[in-house]
Amino acid sequence: MLFVIGAILAFGLELDIPAVNDDFIGYLLMGAGVVVFIVGIVLLTRRRSAVERTRTVGDAGTSQQVTERRTDVDPL
Repeated sequence: MLFVIGAILAFGLELDIPAVNDDFIGYLLMGAGVVVFIVGIVLLTRRRSAVERTRTVGDAGTSQQVTERRTDVDPL
């Protein structure tokens, strides 16, 4: 969305606002749109994992049981 608005500002409109360069604002929005798109793709393709650890201690600390469970979630 940012890319589209930036392209419209940079190439489609000829605004005459003092102290504001509409081409620069358009290119800036287009760059921000590309960065947001790339970050979204990276976050989408990242693997998520969770580790749950349970520790049980017996009478007077003589026995100990450690249970570890790993969960890897594939996004696709």
